[in-house]
Amino acid sequence: MAEEASRAADSASDSVQCPVCLKIFKQSTINRHLDVCLLGGTADSSPMTVDESVPPAVKKMRTAETVLQTSAPPSSTAGSTSSSPMFAMFQPNKNKSPAPNERQGKLFSKQNSGNIINKGIKRGLEEESEQESTSKMSETGASSNGEVSKDLARRILFTLDKPLAEILRPKSLEEYFGQNKVVGEHTLLRSLLETQEIPSLILWGPPGCGKTTLAHIIACSSKKKGTSRFITLSATSASTNEVREVIKQAHNELRLCKRRTILFIDEIHRFNKSQQDTFLPHVENGTITLIGATTENPSFQVNAALLSRCRVLVLEKLSVEAMGSILQRAVESLDIRVVGAASDRLKPAEESDGQQPLIYIEQDALDTIAYLCDGDARTGLNSLQLAVQAQVSLAQNKALQGGAGVEIVVKEAHVKEGLQRSHILYDKAGEEHYNCISALHKSMRGSHENASLYWLGRMLEGGEDPLYVARRLIRFASEDVGMADPLALPQAVSAFQACHFIGMPECEVILAQCVVYLAQAPKSVDVYKAYNNVKASLRNHKGPLPPVPLHLRNAPTKLMKQLGYSKGYKYNPNFTGPVEQEYLPQELKDIDFFTWTPS
Repeated sequence: MAEEASRAADSASDSVQCPVCLKIFKQSTINRHLDVCLLGGTADSSPMTVDESVPPAVKKMRTAETVLQTSAPPSSTAGSTSSSPMFAMFQPNKNKSPAPNERQGKLFSKQNSGNIINKGIKRGLEEESEQESTSKMSETGASSNGEVSKDLARRILFTLDKPLAEILRPKSLEEYFGQNKVVGEHTLLRSLLETQEIPSLILWGPPGCGKTTLAHIIACSSKKKGTSRFITLSATSASTNEVREVIKQAHNELRLCKRRTILFIDEIHRFNKSQQDTFLPHVENGTITLIGATTENPSFQVNAALLSRCRVLVLEKLSVEAMGSILQRAVESLDIRVVGAASDRLKPAEESDGQQPLIYIEQDALDTIAYLCDGDARTGLNSLQLAVQAQVSLAQNKALQGGAGVEIVVKEAHVKEGLQRSHILYDKAGEEHYNCISALHKSMRGSHENASLYWLGRMLEGGEDPLYVARRLIRFASEDVGMADPLALPQAVSAFQACHFIGMPECEVILAQCVVYLAQAPKSVDVYKAYNNVKASLRNHKGPLPPVPLHLRNAPTKLMKQLGYSKGYKYNPNFTGPVEQEYLPQELKDIDFFTWTPS
């Protein structure tokens, strides 16, 4: 009896109760049983009789229904299919199911069809990776190396809301065209970018020349090498508090992780002087590397103190050749065939897959975009997208569907129709405003009437106020023509009055007439130079200015006559010949401002 009691005690110490089914198992088999019991196993695993020679059952994937059955309290209704696929312990309110999102909605539809085991909450790595990559491709329209996938190219072009210029934004300097003077081979900036020694920069250039793209290329390079963080803000929407928060994070990042922060400010000229002063100490001590982009002249729009701490890179307007390379890369990425003439096109039946239409674009259409976009890559790419989308929509409206492929041809006329806007780069309050008026003034001074008319046309067609041009012509008539043609000034004043009376566009010919008159008129700057000499004499005079001679002063009172005012003055009409008397102060006697040169 004692031996039996001892065996029973040993057996009891070697057994463990299952917390799910409340059965007794050996310690060596309890883990295998739990794998089966928690995943909805049957009664095959009887207590204390599990075969240890058999390998443990392969774990089944947990499903929403299985988890709820194993985690729900005994009072819950068995077999309920309306429960949310979520662990009970994570439900904030067990009496109220959380609103399912879009992904959960898809899960419910698959579970209701009876395929619960295969479609559980946990997804395999391959399925998850495939869905994530598909999602990223649909959001960005580009693969990991920056190139648009061929099978998604047309779908992206026709259905995505993003502009084509944003989808095809270059990710490396090899895809960056048109700015060889700045980032070409063997340039200083190119070597600095390759070594990740990026200085603070101000990128100045016209719209669409690649300022933001260059900043994104620097960001991609920094992320690949992990040398620095890249943060983008826009001066049109960011506040000073946001900038201070970014600088605070940059300071912590540099202190704790020894990693610098590159801060890109788009349209930096939108910040006022006090806001720009926020960057000064942090750019000075290297907490942040500032990259600012602006279309305005930094000399006028960027704080001088900040400008001295940054290197200014002048990006030029893209040439026609650079635009051609950009457009060629776009059509290749989108799988659009370029043809020179209608006879060069392939037959639709030879290449169509029956699902997507064949798209062709004539070389003349690409050349037209390259010439008419005025060096703006954003305008060129978006115009290409607009022209192609218009033709595809037209083909769909005509119900050209079926097994055979549909041939769509984008012609030069389609491109011109989409570019029915002024493509002239002109800003009435910016850099081009002063550049064009300076060119007009200098062309008239050089008596080049053709150039004068051209710059006048550039200003008027760009939207310049005609009265501003007329006021400048009045100034020119006196400054550059002067006494060589005294009728030039009345001509310019008449032109101003006529423009004020009738306005644009009728007054453009009046301005053209005045410009040609002033350009062909003889020139004399004697009056202009003489008056400048007078100003120089007054400003450079040492000591108090000399008084007006007494004989040139009026004497309306008796006291003034007694003091000698007007004494000795010779009234010129009383003499038949020249009158000898002094009209200048004694210190300036015999000076000739027409020939005098300031010291």
